Amino acid sequence: MQRVDYYFSTISPYTYLAGPRFAALAARHELDVMWKPVDIVALYGRTGGTLPGERHPSRQAYRLADLARQAKRHRLAINVEPAFFPTNPAPASYAIIAAQRAGGGDMFALVQGILTACWAADENIAEDSVIKAALEAAGFDPALADSGLFEGAETYGRNLEEAVQAGVFGAPSWVAQDGALFWGQDRLDDLDVHLSAAT
Repeated sequence: MQRVDYYFSTISPYTYLAGPRFAALAARHELDVMWKPVDIVALYGRTGGTLPGERHPSRQAYRLADLARQAKRHRLAINVEPAFFPTNPAPASYAIIAAQRAGGGDMFALVQGILTACWAADENIAEDSVIKAALEAAGFDPALADSGLFEGAETYGRNLEEAVQAGVFGAPSWVAQDGALFWGQDRLDDLDVHLSAAT
């Protein structure tokens, strides 16, 4: 079984767009996925990125148009300017970390549920009720949202350091077992080819 480290942000629209196709790819390759939510703001700061709101207006306009096009192409609902963006991604990230540790549910459904809440349902994923609903819908104990906050914070920080060391600079990013890095929802086909060649 091949391992893939998955670096993502709970407020990343491109992580949202990648979700269903990555789930299918992971099932096809029977991947051992290590879910690594990262603080995207800190990651940009460490790797020379620019936050969307700080980019030139032409770049901001293109981003919104591209998100709409990509969502239509992949048949996903999206509000390119959601009501609660940006919001604090940490609480949802801690819940994902706790869920991976606890097991017993569907991690793909959990992560996609949180992203869908932000990008299609106009819900604030920093709120406990939204996080708990996503946990429950994915087969996890909703109480995980309240447990392991200290350990979640430690892991969240460690994920950032590991991301920087692995060469990650944006989300979503996948790091294969051999260290090969793939960035962006439009690079899933490349990841698929790489994983096929490694078997």
